[in-house]
Amino acid sequence: MKPLILILLFFVASGLPAQTPTVSLANPASPALPPAVLLEVAPRVGITSEVDLTLSDMIQAVLANNRDIEVARLSRLKASLNLHVAKGYFDPVVGGNAYSLRQVSPVTSSLGGGTNGAVTQKEIFADPQISGNSRWLGTTYKLDFSSSRVNSSNTYNTLNPTYPTAATLNLTQPLWGGLLFDQNRERLSVARRNVAQTEEQFRQHIIDVTTQGVHAYLELDYALRNLNVQIEAVRLAEKQDASNRRQVEQGTQAPVDVIQTQTQMSTYQQNVFNAQQQVTQAENTLKALMLPNRADPLWNAALKTSIHADQATPIPTLAEALSQALSERPDLKAGQIAVQVSGLDARLAKEQTKPQVNLTAQVGTQGLSGENVAQSSDLLGSLFAPLFTRVNDLSTLAGLPALPTTGSGSTTSVPGFFLGGYGQSLQNLRDGRFPTVKIGLQVSFPIANRTARAQEQIAKANVKQATTQQQQLEMTVESEVRNSLQRLTNADLLLNAAQRTAQLAQQQYESEQRQFKAGTSSVFLILQRQTELINAKLREIRASADRGEAEADFDQATANTLHRQNIDIVAEARKKP
Repeated sequence: MKPLILILLFFVASGLPAQTPTVSLANPASPALPPAVLLEVAPRVGITSEVDLTLSDMIQAVLANNRDIEVARLSRLKASLNLHVAKGYFDPVVGGNAYSLRQVSPVTSSLGGGTNGAVTQKEIFADPQISGNSRWLGTTYKLDFSSSRVNSSNTYNTLNPTYPTAATLNLTQPLWGGLLFDQNRERLSVARRNVAQTEEQFRQHIIDVTTQGVHAYLELDYALRNLNVQIEAVRLAEKQDASNRRQVEQGTQAPVDVIQTQTQMSTYQQNVFNAQQQVTQAENTLKALMLPNRADPLWNAALKTSIHADQATPIPTLAEALSQALSERPDLKAGQIAVQVSGLDARLAKEQTKPQVNLTAQVGTQGLSGENVAQSSDLLGSLFAPLFTRVNDLSTLAGLPALPTTGSGSTTSVPGFFLGGYGQSLQNLRDGRFPTVKIGLQVSFPIANRTARAQEQIAKANVKQATTQQQQLEMTVESEVRNSLQRLTNADLLLNAAQRTAQLAQQQYESEQRQFKAGTSSVFLILQRQTELINAKLREIRASADRGEAEADFDQATANTLHRQNIDIVAEARKKP
């Protein structure tokens, strides 16, 4: 009985008229439409103007104003000055002595030639000298020329005043240690190589700073393009939001579609604000590289980049890239010079282990002249007069002739070439009448010589260390070239793929819009395609920046930066720090 009642109730219910529920898009229970919020980009802090900046202009500004390059210029200048210092060790030194003398000497003997117990002597003396070291064979020399005028009251002088002159050349020539190499010549050789090394280091600074500038410029360009894409995304969302609002008013769409669009717009607006912050950071990074000081007016200007899509240069092969890097990289050349400097230190250390054997030579000549003086007394006659008298007396008794005696006031005869003034003394000097020749040998042989031998071993170890470091640097160059070439190759492929993806995303977005207008799509799909388009464009500009930075890194790894950016290293080096 119970099952029969249930069956009857089922048929009664099925016979009732069906009530179809109706949904009104304007139902008061539907969510209210959110207000439209337009994008408002905040003004940038401290920015009052705009300046167009090309890549070439940026590089010139970086090279002219960067502090690191300024320091490198000063290092190069110091190396040049140190070379002059090293050359100065071989500059001749001119000096000498000069004085005027008046001396009164007491005389107690009759042989002193003094009157009233004193002899007065007046002298004017000059001794100019020139000395120095030779760059060849380690010779040291000293040449001096002395001359004076002497006036004396000595009664026994046959010439008064007199003009003595002398010229002397002293030479010291190493025969073993220091013959072919010594500390002064090592210092000069090292200074020359330091100049070459600082030039290579200057080139490396130019390359590094230029690469940093290119990176900063490309990052600013990416940040600006990223900001434009993010603003474009907001504009697309605003356009879609306006369309959705019209559809809601017409009753063909639900308010939730507007909410979806507004949600997307809020996300895009956040991306715009973040992108604007990235622009500020990238711009300030570039300004710090290229501006000379904090007072430069460009700090208050917005920089607008300008990159032209030139035809990409062909990528070289690995062999070509390695060949160029190994032959052109400044750090490799600087390392080679460091090895040479270590070799010079080792050569000097070896030279100092040798015994010191020096040949010394002195060659000189003297000159003398003066005015002849008549002597008032005969020294020998006055001393031996009593003896002569006694001998003559005895000779007379023996019938022998008497000895001749000299009279007082006689004049002693002197050679004629002594008679004259200062010019006659110089003539006697030139004639070489009174030469002096002296040759000697100096020997110094340290027993065991442990200090020098230990220093030689240290220098050899330094050579091995520098050579090993150079080999390690070559390995680093090999790695950097391979990595940068691979990155550049991949960057090319990524850029091509990103460009194609952006084109396809644009076509897909336009197709989705057409379907939406035809009523075969939805707001959700439109927003999805819009997001895909924006992301594709962002990947494209990121790939473009990465490609430019990869090329800059590859140029840095192969020392091609100066050529690609048309930088005249000679002109840059000549700029005064």
